[in-house]
Amino acid sequence: MRMIHLHITSWILGLVLFFAAYYLHNSGSAKPFKIVHMILRVFYILIIISGVTVLLSVSVLNAEYIIKGLSGLWLIASMEMILVRLKKGKNVRGFWIQLIIALVLVLLLGWRLPLGVLHM
Repeated sequence: MRMIHLHITSWILGLVLFFAAYYLHNSGSAKPFKIVHMILRVFYILIIISGVTVLLSVSVLNAEYIIKGLSGLWLIASMEMILVRLKKGKNVRGFWIQLIIALVLVLLLGWRLPLGVLHM
């Protein structure tokens, strides 16, 4: 049960750090952006490790859990690509669309599955 709380807390902090990094980049603060981006990368690792641990603790592993895990990885990849491409001055619109789709999918599956927030 604690790993689920760690996983959810890591995701919330990861999203906060992502939007903080996005804001810092848009405000022109290069050094704070880089620091927050590096901290966010540590949270990516924490999110992945806690997610894999939760996934391995499931007694009956079905396709929904696999889809949620892959959607979570897709969400992390979209977040990272947005920040990297912003830094390089490239277009990020497609990655924003991917981020929204992956986030909705992760949240819906997260609430629906037995280990989700609504079932605690």
